[in-house]
Amino acid sequence: MRAFVTVVGKDKVGIIAAICVLLAEKNVNILDISQTILHDYFTMIMLVDASECSVPFGELSENLAELGKKMDLNIRIQREEIFNAMHRI
Repeated sequence: MRAFVTVVGKDKVGIIAAICVLLAEKNVNILDISQTILHDYFTMIMLVDASECSVPFGELSENLAELGKKMDLNIRIQREEIFNAMHRI
């Protein structure tokens, strides 16, 4: 199952590393990444393959949200079909 991880927050050292480590620990493969800095704010979207994830999707979502709180970031994950439906014009 593919999903999108979105990250927004004040830029700081280690954001990408922390998220990548968490995903690797849960056996989630990163397929694509796009990131940029907009007026001191870090923004990133990742396409991931969570089909081999070692925890349920809901738990992965909670883990990412907890990491976001610790790092003062908004981190969300959405299944690809939900993300696409929400962003369809």
